[in-house]
Amino acid sequence: MPSPQIKRVPQIKRVYDPAAPGDGFRILIDALWPRGLRKDQAKGDLWLKAIAPSGELRKWFSHDPARWDEFRRRYVAELDHNAEVVAELRTHIAGGTVTLLYAAKETRYNNAVCLTEYLQRSSRAR
Repeated sequence: MPSPQIKRVPQIKRVYDPAAPGDGFRILIDALWPRGLRKDQAKGDLWLKAIAPSGELRKWFSHDPARWDEFRRRYVAELDHNAEVVAELRTHIAGGTVTLLYAAKETRYNNAVCLTEYLQRSSRAR
């Protein structure tokens, strides 16, 4: 069954930022649980570990802006080979407002930014 086409792009937010009514369905997209945060503090609806970059890629990237373009290329390749979990995420997004949660301090160079770009590009290509 094909993934649903998304009409809107998910929001992104640091998991440490306060939850807001406009967040909608909140999905943590990191493979590791955020440091110092209890599960009840995260206010997440789903922890979708399988959509996170591989541990090897995450460690290699280390949020180094100089590695951003290569990180994006590699992460997109991982997403392309993980169609089932991408379809699961698309289903949630098609259902209404979604906020992707990430733990990184870096707000411009992180997996949530890359994943959102990926969803936009692949949705337009359909």
